[in-house]
Amino acid sequence: MSNFLPNSLVKKLGVNPLFDTEGFIRVHEEGKRATAIRLNPQKLRECPFPSSGMVPWCESAFYLEERPLFTLDPLFHAGGYYPQDASSMFIDHIIRRLEIGAKPVYALDLCAAPGGKSTLLNSSLHPESLLVANEIIKTRVNILQDNLTKWGNANTVVTNNDPSAFDRLPGYFDLMVVDAPCSGSGMFRKDTDAIDEWSEANVKLCSERQQRILAESIAALKTGGYLLYSTCSYSEEENEEIADWLIGTGDFESIEIAIDGDWGIEHTKSAEHAAHGYRFYPHKLGGEGFFITVLRKIAEQSTFNRKRIKPEKSDVPKGVLDTWLLDVDEFLPFIHHDDLYIFPKVYENDLKYLQNVLYLKNAGINIGKLSRKELIPSHALALSNVLNTNFQHLELSLGEAQNYLRKENVTPENISADIKGWTLAKYKGMSLGWMKVLPNRINNYYPKELRIVNL
Repeated sequence: MSNFLPNSLVKKLGVNPLFDTEGFIRVHEEGKRATAIRLNPQKLRECPFPSSGMVPWCESAFYLEERPLFTLDPLFHAGGYYPQDASSMFIDHIIRRLEIGAKPVYALDLCAAPGGKSTLLNSSLHPESLLVANEIIKTRVNILQDNLTKWGNANTVVTNNDPSAFDRLPGYFDLMVVDAPCSGSGMFRKDTDAIDEWSEANVKLCSERQQRILAESIAALKTGGYLLYSTCSYSEEENEEIADWLIGTGDFESIEIAIDGDWGIEHTKSAEHAAHGYRFYPHKLGGEGFFITVLRKIAEQSTFNRKRIKPEKSDVPKGVLDTWLLDVDEFLPFIHHDDLYIFPKVYENDLKYLQNVLYLKNAGINIGKLSRKELIPSHALALSNVLNTNFQHLELSLGEAQNYLRKENVTPENISADIKGWTLAKYKGMSLGWMKVLPNRINNYYPKELRIVNL
């Protein structure tokens, strides 16, 4: 047995005669972990680091030869990629196998912070989908919003609600992703403190909490909709038994997802209803411990009356966005707390539905503040994928870009005399934020709260 892994956990896993206990213990003792990133396809097409190969179950994802200091890379701050454990990226494969991305859908990431799965959904789903990313813990919502801001899409709503709040949106979503809070045994290599905190009693508590989360929110999934339930736990009580419990309610059926046998993913079946599950073990593949199951809702789910809401008269001055956006007519502009936002016009009614029952942290893209003289553009607009691509910019060197991210003075050598006013700071063609070029200086508008302190 291992000297530091919980013996009760290792014994339970070892009940399976095919389980490689020695390999499992050895990979934890060695501690060497794979580093992977997933590219933002709207911003970056090639891996910016030396790669040891692609993540086989996720498009645009790569294993890196070594872990870089992401804080030093301007492309990270520009939203060019997201460092994410490769096991979690399996959701991309599920979406492609089920062809969920073939048409626009309503999707909910229920336990979304810090945002890895939400940014993945933003890339994998149809670009005209509506994504609601929710996080119950207030202290974690800001990092979720920051990561989605970097990703740059307008079709996203960030909410801060208990899962039970979604019971007020019956039959609303086509897809629900529930990466449930768990006992964390799959993260032992990443977070060694989790080993000391793990116990069988905690596994039981987590299983009960997972059932509560699902029971109080699952009405939001429409008939025929898909539930992707996942954890970073190895315990059956939090994984296969949860799938059995859901199927036992009569509301769900299990869906099998075809996988390549060379990937090292273990295909399991639950004890009671033979529900399909997919387990990721670090001694068998390049990723941390992970479990996921796919269920389809078969019960008849009533929904609410989606009556058309009369549009309110806009208080946004006409033409104010014409020079800033690529497709002005596609978006609904609105003002909230003195900030100007845009949201996909096709989802105007949905924004009202969501506002009526949820606390919204952010909706669409914050464009900036309207002053009497001009629009003061926001950082979110600079990182967005809706900004006019012809907007004037300055291309910075690595050192200049790092100084910009530290919110220091930037004096690019290649500045043209024709550049005046609001200007994008770019690095390798990707926007980092705003500068304002004045006759005798350049003002750095990188947000103070995001500045890099140690570079």
